[in-house]
Amino acid sequence: MEVTRADIEAAAQRIESYVRRTPVLEVEPNLFLKLEQLQRTGSFKVRGAFSFLTARPDVEAVVAASGGNHGLAVAHAATTLGRLADIFVPTTSPEAKIERIRATGVRLHEIEGYYDDALEASRRHLEASDAVEVHAFDDPLVVAGQGTLGREILEQVPDVDTVVVAVGGGGLIAGIASWIRDDARVVAAETRTTNALGAALDAGHPVAVEVGGVAADSLGAAMVGEIAFEAARRWVDAAVVVDDADVIEAQRWLWRQARLVAEPGAATALAAVLSGACGVAPSERVCVVVSGANTDPASVG
Repeated sequence: MEVTRADIEAAAQRIESYVRRTPVLEVEPNLFLKLEQLQRTGSFKVRGAFSFLTARPDVEAVVAASGGNHGLAVAHAATTLGRLADIFVPTTSPEAKIERIRATGVRLHEIEGYYDDALEASRRHLEASDAVEVHAFDDPLVVAGQGTLGREILEQVPDVDTVVVAVGGGGLIAGIASWIRDDARVVAAETRTTNALGAALDAGHPVAVEVGGVAADSLGAAMVGEIAFEAARRWVDAAVVVDDADVIEAQRWLWRQARLVAEPGAATALAAVLSGACGVAPSERVCVVVSGANTDPASVG
């Protein structure tokens, strides 16, 4: 299923009053950071949540499974718009994320395991309710909302050569690539233990992977979404992997160089640049999406 630029434009109009236009920082010559960790709820996920709910005024109750950030975004969007929400998160998610969801007052369900365990539990709940699922990354309305981030990048850095995006289930890169298309090079960044997109591209179709490591709470989908896979085949120029040590170093670099806090998944795209995995030329203008900051600040530095 293709998400068009018209879909993303429509989402941008719907969510404009609910999300922030986050800034871009040129932290070094030709290296730009799109600071989406300054977004409401601390990550880009709120774009997709509001895109879905504002497009579906008929929906009174929603269910979402999440490693944390999507659940928090849906909880925030639902309470803002007066909807009911049941949020399912794995116990492996950081307490910093779980506590923020709990504080919204929605019904929170903590499930043993990882994201896919929470997703399975949420699907069982859906069978016995009248609620509607807000999928974390494989819904066209959600992807269109995430695509508004790509739209902003081209407006803020119109001569950008390369945009680097961390990938879990693929909703963010699906949205960004669906907007940018051929206007810049798009690079997907994954860790070696959260590499669902790379595995899918190698196999020619989405496949299940084992997940783990420092970024598993935000990038730990066992299988990339169909929308992301199709968008990546058309508009993602490269998919690269980094080690957990590279991610931790990127977190520390952000703190040392700009006093910015980023969770591991959000630092993965920068890790791909700093480690050399992206193969960026010195003259290349690169924009890295720093996608979230829902972590304990004491863990960075």
